[in-house]
Amino acid sequence: MEKTYDPHAIEQRWYSFWEEKGFFSPGSNGEPYCIMIPPPNVTGSLHMGHAFQDTIMDTLIRFHRMKGDKTLWQAGSDHAGIATQMVVERQLAAEGKSRHDLGRDAFIERVWEWKNQSGNTITRQLRRMGSSLDWSRERFTMDQGLSSAVREVFVQLYREDLIYRGQRLVNWDPVLHTAVSDLEVLSAEEKGHLWHMRYPLTNGSGHLIVATTRPETMLGDTAVAVHPDDERYQKLIGKTVQLPLSGRQIPIITDHYVDPEFGTGCVKITPAHDFNDYAVGKRHGLEMINIFTIDAKINENGPECYQGLDRFEARKRILSDLEANGLLEKTEDHALMIPRGDRSGAIIEPFLTDQWFVKTAPLAEPAIKAVEEGRIRFVPENWGKTYFEWMRNIEDWCISRQIWWGHRIPAWYDEDGNIYVGHDEEEARKYYNLLPDHGLTQDTDVLDTWFSSALWPFSTLGWPNQTEALRTFYPTSVLVTGFDIIFFWVARMIMMGIKFMGDVPFREVYIHGLVRDAEGQKMSKSKGNILDPIDLIDGISLDELLEKRTSGLMQPQMAIRIDKSTRKHFPDGIDSYGTDALRFTFASLASTGRDVRFDLGRIEGYRNFCNKLWNAARFVLMNTEHHDCGLEGGKVSYSLADRWIQSRLQTVGQSMIDSINAYRLDLAAQQIYEFLWNEYCDWYLEFAKINLQQADEASVRGTRKTLVQVLENVLRLLHPLMPFITEEIWQRIAPLAGMEGKTIVVEPYPVPNHEMVDADSIAEVEWIMAVILGLRRIRGEMNISPGKSVPLLLENASPLDRERLERNNETLRKLGRIESLQLLDSGDQAPDSAIALVDQMKILIPMSGLIDKEAELKRIAKETEKLKKALPRIERKLNNPGFLAKAPHQVVEKEKARLRQLQVALENLEQQSRQIKTI
Repeated sequence: MEKTYDPHAIEQRWYSFWEEKGFFSPGSNGEPYCIMIPPPNVTGSLHMGHAFQDTIMDTLIRFHRMKGDKTLWQAGSDHAGIATQMVVERQLAAEGKSRHDLGRDAFIERVWEWKNQSGNTITRQLRRMGSSLDWSRERFTMDQGLSSAVREVFVQLYREDLIYRGQRLVNWDPVLHTAVSDLEVLSAEEKGHLWHMRYPLTNGSGHLIVATTRPETMLGDTAVAVHPDDERYQKLIGKTVQLPLSGRQIPIITDHYVDPEFGTGCVKITPAHDFNDYAVGKRHGLEMINIFTIDAKINENGPECYQGLDRFEARKRILSDLEANGLLEKTEDHALMIPRGDRSGAIIEPFLTDQWFVKTAPLAEPAIKAVEEGRIRFVPENWGKTYFEWMRNIEDWCISRQIWWGHRIPAWYDEDGNIYVGHDEEEARKYYNLLPDHGLTQDTDVLDTWFSSALWPFSTLGWPNQTEALRTFYPTSVLVTGFDIIFFWVARMIMMGIKFMGDVPFREVYIHGLVRDAEGQKMSKSKGNILDPIDLIDGISLDELLEKRTSGLMQPQMAIRIDKSTRKHFPDGIDSYGTDALRFTFASLASTGRDVRFDLGRIEGYRNFCNKLWNAARFVLMNTEHHDCGLEGGKVSYSLADRWIQSRLQTVGQSMIDSINAYRLDLAAQQIYEFLWNEYCDWYLEFAKINLQQADEASVRGTRKTLVQVLENVLRLLHPLMPFITEEIWQRIAPLAGMEGKTIVVEPYPVPNHEMVDADSIAEVEWIMAVILGLRRIRGEMNISPGKSVPLLLENASPLDRERLERNNETLRKLGRIESLQLLDSGDQAPDSAIALVDQMKILIPMSGLIDKEAELKRIAKETEKLKKALPRIERKLNNPGFLAKAPHQVVEKEKARLRQLQVALENLEQQSRQIKTI
């Protein structure tokens, strides 16, 4: 093995080997275990959320593969309708063309060309993460098979009256000219205004005052609403007001939607341009007046003087006209949530338009029942409440989009507007008995991307054909996903799975948290705090990082602040950590349901863990390769330390299995880390160094056998979390432990043997460790060099302590660097000594001649003074109400922790000073 661990020398080599040899395909035996990857956008690249999620999934998949389950991790990507179309449209714009110049068919062909040449960046990056997906079964939501499934579902739902075409209010992107889902709308607080307008009563007796943040929408008002119990307006209910600037009269109605405490208690109702107003309009049978064109200009329903104006230009003109007519009461500054399209950045407009919808209520009922009855379990369970809340208030689902890239809606119209739905035009004609000369034109809309994604758990397995894969792997085992798409994806998969497969699509839903930065902030391009997983694996220079973070900003003015922050946090850029350290970091943070804070200190610590494992393996190989490791029939004798580490291995192995089964990867990571670093490396290898010097060949053989067998087991326990380094080392260690497999990937996960747990050995080694740690603590407190041999006195030793001392005398002397060891009897007087306790037994190190008393007291006094100077600064900060109110919570907590550390350090120094003065 190389002297130092270099992840780049091994990672891609091993991944290619695994993929080429087909180790990621399901085996022929075992219980089915299947995870469907949430299909990433074909336009996407790997971000921290993906990397975190994929680490969780790959850990589960590798664990179950090693357990002998027939394991499938289904690979694939999403066609990402709007996102992909925009990428190709931008390319065309650079050539001075639009999609309309090409025409629909040529444009779709161009998108496929882009997909085949430049798409799937993310699938290459998933390989870098070590994700053991079955690439031989990779699917794409526009594949022929999946497209067939989409058409089949659409046709069935339509013919069962569960899909209809109707006019409803939708989120409309006036730049992309399409409806968009709620998930594609990003709302953020922006500064705006609240305009108070006068609506004159028709009878001339006065006016009502209404307030709005969108005065241009008044052109579509069809009522003014007040609360039915509001005494102020009782006499006006049923009367009318004159709608300013339009000449229309609109009624004054009552509705419980109105908050009488807000403003004047009067609300303008614009049913065609506000979701709440739409509901009010439906309840009262109000006219729905759409005042916008598809690009948000005033249409023919507005007064002639405003027609053709952009909505914001119309706003200025309307406000000016209101003021000129004495109808603008006042204007206030007002912060409001502005909805913008996540792709175009355009302000989204609620827009009344003809769209295709799924009737969701009949589909939601069995989906709710499936979770209520426990056929699907949410982890953590509290997400079930969120699911129920959404599902019990579900509205019909708008599934049509006015773009070209996607699954074209399988519906045709004749010249009279009649609708004919079929798998294709030929089947539609046959189903509706149409004559060959009956002219038909296909709907130009495509389906919402979430429609095809909702079929993912069964369409990828071959449905509507009844394939072997479908019979084997449906329902799948667990879905791993973020909370933000429980409604958009999870709920819809459950509805579609039950409807078309007669069973739930998965047994469990594991909801993970968001990956945030070290300060707990959400990662975003505008904040300039995004970390790229590939940069953490490969490293990146400061200049490259600055370029990456400051280019292509929606708000270029943020570049200076982002540059400054990046230089502060990453003065030397980002170091290369390798995939295993990154994966282990994610696993260590994967506490169920909680958001995670990612900081470089942690990944650096886990790179050190990789180095620790590498160095331990080198030590083991140097002492076992070309030696008898107990596999050749010779007598084997196990030392106390051998029995102890084997015992601990069984316990840790069981804890790992329990933790992974409970989705507590954080606990699994912690358990194997502590065992490997603290017990195997820091203690057992030190014991082994002593045992390997023994003259007894059987005992040496036993230690060699234990060294390799425990390490080999540790590698298999650790493999699901850190696949690359474990494979590299396992290939060298496995033959020494009597293993003959081709790869660790398909080796069995260690099964604990509880009969090997030796409680006496554990207790005795813990006693040895307590004595050594007591010695080390005294050395540290008294500033005694670790290399200096010291005399040791033991006082108040029990009969059991004496037996253990006799059995382990040599080990204690060597590990503790003890020059002499004396047991004190009850009447013996101990000299002035530093003391540590092991239960009732006292460990004493006589101080005479070991330390320079005066020099040590001076050192402690100097250190104490330094701490006492630092203490008031922190106390002042924490007593400052301004700091406590303005500083981020994590900064305040950091200062509190620092204060506690200083206080403890001061107490320790004062105790040491008192102890030395007694000598």
